[in-house]
Amino acid sequence: MDRGTVGSAQSGRLLVEVREEGASAVVTPAGELDHHTADLLREPIEECLDRGFARLVVDCSRLEFCDSTGLNVLLGARLKAEAAGGGVHLAGMLPVVSRVFEITGAEAVFTLHDTLEEALGGPGSDGSEAGKPEPDPGD
Repeated sequence: MDRGTVGSAQSGRLLVEVREEGASAVVTPAGELDHHTADLLREPIEECLDRGFARLVVDCSRLEFCDSTGLNVLLGARLKAEAAGGGVHLAGMLPVVSRVFEITGAEAVFTLHDTLEEALGGPGSDGSEAGKPEPDPGD
């Protein structure tokens, strides 16, 4: 459920939208994340963390490109979120962006989800196996 737009930033190559979704801040970068546009993502993420959102969901479904500078923005956000007791969840990565995470090994340090819906509320979205029935002790 959308709780309203928190903010947005835009340049010619990157638009970043931020909204609250329950206890999470959903950050949606659209376009190209690189050396020239990284601050457009870094600043809203830092604002979310400063406002007390320790759980960030980055909807990558509209992110068309990510270089090492963009990756570093996300890695920095992960460290800050984890220090606050939360984390950064990445959702809906396109293959071209996913490849950067594979090559660098960064996929191992993030919680990845196929869809935004899964990241927000699907089973295991909070790191647990919510929604999964408890095994019967007699089994």
